[in-house]
Amino acid sequence: MLDFEYYAPTKIYFGKGRQNETGKIISHYGYKKIMILYGKGSIKSNGLYDEIVSSLNDYSIEFSELGGVEPNPKIEFVRNAVSAAKRLKPELILAVGGGSVIDAAKYTALGAVSDCDVWDFVTGKEVPVAALPVGCVLTIAAAGSEMSGSAVVTDLSINMKRGFTSELIRPLFSICNPELTYTVGAYQTACGISDIMAHTMERYFTPCDPTDITDRIAESILRTVINSAKTVIDDPNNYDARANIMWASSLSHNNLTGCGRMNALPVHQLEHAISGEYDNVAHGAGLAVLFPAWARYVYRHNVQRFAQFARRVWEVSETDDEKAALKGIDEMAAVFK
Repeated sequence: MLDFEYYAPTKIYFGKGRQNETGKIISHYGYKKIMILYGKGSIKSNGLYDEIVSSLNDYSIEFSELGGVEPNPKIEFVRNAVSAAKRLKPELILAVGGGSVIDAAKYTALGAVSDCDVWDFVTGKEVPVAALPVGCVLTIAAAGSEMSGSAVVTDLSINMKRGFTSELIRPLFSICNPELTYTVGAYQTACGISDIMAHTMERYFTPCDPTDITDRIAESILRTVINSAKTVIDDPNNYDARANIMWASSLSHNNLTGCGRMNALPVHQLEHAISGEYDNVAHGAGLAVLFPAWARYVYRHNVQRFAQFARRVWEVSETDDEKAALKGIDEMAAVFK
């Protein structure tokens, strides 16, 4: 096991109806003026917006809002949000949505207190030294952005999607009510599950000295998500299955499954290139196509690890390591399909 440091300071408020505590939670931290970012308006049609606003009003929290975050969040939206934040001077950015909204909020939080363009952080031209705090009300279990220090953004002018990581943008708190994911359709639910599995597997497959406890955590997440996926496709309102998937989203990308191991996300980098070029490709769908192909390309470099994956996650009984490894990859591809 490699030496490591692990710190995941995001406070999670998990459970039924927790969105109604948004005002109380923000007030606890002492903030009185916030900016809300959200997607294309579903939070207004499903009543979530009204619940949050009511809670904010109960605690006399002033808020502004900006909707319109798209999947694979765009740099132009972020730049507009940064301009608004500099003008309105919120004390906290509240993301209400999934990974795309949270990522847009993270970049807005950086840009609001910086003089450079936020794309300069993405390219490494500039290094941030401060950011506004970010909170979120999670509505889609997928990206794990609600507990990570990472964010992605797309610049359509150059067809490029890039990621950026900094502890400055790890959310201060995340409100996670699995009930809010009941209305997420089967396709987007599957995309989210693909993303959760990819976050977990990419850390799992990096070459490293033995890390049995970290391996077992990752394997448990994968088995739980696979089983829960089968449930929610048939029963979208199954609370326990939705709860397992939502919590797995957070655990898969808060670095827990990388403790004591090398960390790299090569399949995510490949998918970012595809989504950057073809904006209509959902991130999870891209991962579902790429991951089995990548695995078949690289498994010979670590046959034993892929064989362990097959036996522990997919319960493959094949005794020959190479045959077991390939069977495990086939099982993965079948679940993604």
